[in-house]
Amino acid sequence: MTPQVVRRPRSYVRVAGPDAEDYLQRMVSNDVSALEKGARCEALLLTAKARVIAPLVVLRRGADDFLLLTEPELGERVRAELTRFRFAAKAEIEPEQHESWLVLGGDELLDERPAGEEIDEEQFDRWRVEAGIPRWGREIDESILPAEAGLTETHVSFTKGCYPGQEPIARLHHRGKVNRRLRVLELEGEPTSEELVLDGKVVGRITSRAGDRALGYVRAEVPEDAELVAGAARARLH
Repeated sequence: MTPQVVRRPRSYVRVAGPDAEDYLQRMVSNDVSALEKGARCEALLLTAKARVIAPLVVLRRGADDFLLLTEPELGERVRAELTRFRFAAKAEIEPEQHESWLVLGGDELLDERPAGEEIDEEQFDRWRVEAGIPRWGREIDESILPAEAGLTETHVSFTKGCYPGQEPIARLHHRGKVNRRLRVLELEGEPTSEELVLDGKVVGRITSRAGDRALGYVRAEVPEDAELVAGAARARLH
């Protein structure tokens, strides 16, 4: 089957120098020290209360050279946050310019278009919604806890040392449970409201929609077989 590829707008921040690895290890949620040259991981830059400042892809280009990929509107925020807390760490933190391509279900590649069928933004969003992948500005912002969006499974290491937001993330992971979770929804009809209602009570909200599929936050106690109402549409957990 021919792979599908999409061009992804990104911002890029270089973190390089003798203390780059140690500094990033202390600042982001995943284990960057474990990366081999050429390897990458997903991570989060968080506030002390574990609110998301920016989702990241961390690419290790060398022993002391890392490239951070993030959303186009977040590059300057990432650079500013990392610069603000750098103190005596010997690490340069500067923007770079690149081009990113994503192979659906695979890797994100830099500066070289991969082989495959190119799809547009609407097709990409349909794939993303069906796969349950959250997006900044829709499913992820500073009001969302990583566990609510399912990000702790992909963006967080629970075995590395401390970083901003580590304590509340670990506490929720080991002792608690979230009140709501990001879910894929199957729609019947045209939603005329973002609110998801069950038995007259608002139990969630739609955040993205692509045809008869949607993403939304739904309260954890809602039964798997529940039929929700979104204005004129019905919605089931998919």
